[in-house]
Amino acid sequence: MASHHQIESLLIDLEASLRNSGLWAAESPGAEALASTEPFAVDTMPLQGWLQFIFIPRMRVLLEAGAPMPANCAVLPVAQEAFDSVNRDLFAVIASLDKLISEA
Repeated sequence: MASHHQIESLLIDLEASLRNSGLWAAESPGAEALASTEPFAVDTMPLQGWLQFIFIPRMRVLLEAGAPMPANCAVLPVAQEAFDSVNRDLFAVIASLDKLISEA
């Protein structure tokens, strides 16, 4: 079983990978964009926005609360579609997060 510490460490790595890839936004999208009910908020923002403003914060809230992780996490296939294949470090971090969260 994955520890919450390992998942938090990977969330830090994910943020660093997004920043290093130039995919980290300086400003948050509006409330309407954040309220999207579509998977990965595909109707209101690019995947990097969803990762930055929805996924990472929600995972941190779950970790801080000691709440269970989602039963299944499969972000990598969507990331492979959304991002250039040169983002191998980003893909590796997302793959590790998918695995750890799904096993938690």
